[in-house]
Amino acid sequence: MSVNVVVVDDDPGFRRIARTLLTVRGLHVVAESPDGAAAIAAVREHRPDGVLLDLHLPGEDGLAVARALAREGHPPRVVLTSTDPWAWSQEELADAGILRFVAKDRLFDTDLKALFSPEG
Repeated sequence: MSVNVVVVDDDPGFRRIARTLLTVRGLHVVAESPDGAAAIAAVREHRPDGVLLDLHLPGEDGLAVARALAREGHPPRVVLTSTDPWAWSQEELADAGILRFVAKDRLFDTDLKALFSPEG
């Protein structure tokens, strides 16, 4: 079974790196989005298992996007990422509909397949 993911980041270079990293791990990137509005539209269109979501986006930030996705029917598993250090608790993440925060420089070491798999 294929695990589908949407990558959301305003940096096309990072989206390319994330796509490669996810694909090598056996995940299928169904869409890429440069901002929150495009991310929400992509999730509605593709109904992915997961979203790799940057914190800093033009317009709405990643937290606002995660909250909007959490209100959707059957929301995807959201992994928030950023280059900035993270200061929120796991409970605060969960309240925003976020499964986990992973710093961008730690994505390579993270079991993304387990995070995005519906049974994970």
